[in-house]
Amino acid sequence: MKPFLTRRHFLMSAAGALATTGLRGQPRVSPNEKLHVAVIGVAGQGVYNWGQLKAIPQCEVVALCDVHETRIGPAREAFPKATFDVDFRKTLERKGIDAVLIATPDHTHAHPTLMALRTGRHVYCEKPLTHTIEEARLVTETAKKEKRVTQMGTQIHAESNYRRVVELIKAGAIGPISEVHVWVGTSYSTPGRPAGSEPVLPGLHWDLWLGPSPHRPFHHGTSPDKFGTYLPFNWRRWWDFGGGAMTDMACHYVDLPYWALDLKYPTHVQARGPEPHPESASPWLIVEYQFPARAGQPPVKLTWYDGGKKPEFIVKNKLNWGAGVLFVGTEGRMLLADYGRHLLLPEERFRDYRRPPKTIPDSVGHHREWVEACLRGEPTTTCDFSYSGPLAETAMLGVVSFRCGKPLEWDASKLRATNAPEADRYIRKEYRKGWELV
Repeated sequence: MKPFLTRRHFLMSAAGALATTGLRGQPRVSPNEKLHVAVIGVAGQGVYNWGQLKAIPQCEVVALCDVHETRIGPAREAFPKATFDVDFRKTLERKGIDAVLIATPDHTHAHPTLMALRTGRHVYCEKPLTHTIEEARLVTETAKKEKRVTQMGTQIHAESNYRRVVELIKAGAIGPISEVHVWVGTSYSTPGRPAGSEPVLPGLHWDLWLGPSPHRPFHHGTSPDKFGTYLPFNWRRWWDFGGGAMTDMACHYVDLPYWALDLKYPTHVQARGPEPHPESASPWLIVEYQFPARAGQPPVKLTWYDGGKKPEFIVKNKLNWGAGVLFVGTEGRMLLADYGRHLLLPEERFRDYRRPPKTIPDSVGHHREWVEACLRGEPTTTCDFSYSGPLAETAMLGVVSFRCGKPLEWDASKLRATNAPEADRYIRKEYRKGWELV
């Protein structure tokens, strides 16, 4: 396998991109033309993503890429004129691509994202943006350097419910907030790697699927949820490929307090759960974060719960909220929110409350927002990497603390835990030969 991005390989790719996109400038498209997009990862979550793109008249999907050829049928039918590759590096060497949407498993987010950015393409990447904290920082900094239009796939950010909650918080509806609780019922775990190996599924390029992760034998197997050991979904259960429930869901739910309270990097992180397994995710986690004071706002303690764990307030009051966000303001006032509803508590106190005016416009759609920004040459979207990179880092920090088995004093500027040098092995990782990031 050729290295991921040698200098020669990068220069060749950059030259190809330059011919069609104008590297270091905006792609040569205008509001009267279509944005030409490549989709990397077209099954699973990719189906949802290219379905959204297909509904946008200003967008044309011109290239498809997936390592599992037997799962690409719907995408090929939807875009019969699009080229197809099993290796994203070949896709990104093609001319005529203005932007790239990446919907692969977490461990293969950073590589195509960086190659796309460095060859002049705009990028939409599914959450949690990358597999490690170091990758997230590199992707964030590269997007800023290359002046690309970016968006992380936290689609809930575009829904009106989150916007109304942000308006309430910023209007001071429940006063200054120093405490937030975020919980989901999601749980991913597995007892350990199965023994032996099984034949690779037809059409699956297993070595390419593994990408930068250490080689392991393929094993299909079955689990109680009827998915295979790794595919099509259970890769989330393994540290080599994902980060369990926390990295899957925190970017969706923690997004709300991040936005409403102007959060960025925590200074202290402490996770607890069952005894960490060396290879697979925990069935549940509780993670406490400390965020410093921001302009006019007090320090914030944010607590995350997954695997069915919930805040004491929710349990004690028998509230029917399977997942949500609980803001604790002054005088004990609270605001409860999830994907589609929110509630000011106690209800009798807020019965006559006059809501603030709408100050955050409703979204045209998470994907459409990105497409239109690309066409206009505007570098900012609501979940660009300057916002979503720190959000993703925060989610991954919870996993790092859990796997280390100790609290972390976090120095975001130096990307290290000052009290735990052993955390470094989880903040960054070693790559399989040929897949080193440069």
